[in-house]
Amino acid sequence: MGRNLSALLAGLVFGLGLTFSEMVNPAKVLAFLDILGNWDPSLAFVMGAALLVTAIGYRIVWRAERPLFATEFQVPGNRSIDTRLATGAILFGAGWGLVGLCPGPAISALSFGGPPIFIFMASMAAGMGLFELFNQMSKERTAA
Repeated sequence: MGRNLSALLAGLVFGLGLTFSEMVNPAKVLAFLDILGNWDPSLAFVMGAALLVTAIGYRIVWRAERPLFATEFQVPGNRSIDTRLATGAILFGAGWGLVGLCPGPAISALSFGGPPIFIFMASMAAGMGLFELFNQMSKERTAA
């Protein structure tokens, strides 16, 4: 119960922050990314504030022996940068730059975004499905 409630509260705070900062507005995000045109630097402050809060949060959390609602911290073991990671990062960045949305803000914008948001979400779901399909095919080829 505590784990689900904390996840709900964290998601609500995250969504409200995205909405309040206008990261759910593709025009605002695209204006931030347009550094050679009519650049809007305001989202740099949003990112800076997020990094500050995250840095403080990590300092506090890592002092604990274990998380509040789990038996141990889950830290990724693989720290290598490979072709798969780089390709994913490039695709994510290209999509963000073309559309002005990434998954978090798109989910937050579902309640008021209209057809473009639903098209984006459907496209995102299709992309995730294609990834799973290709990933499964790759695993089968490797196993054979």
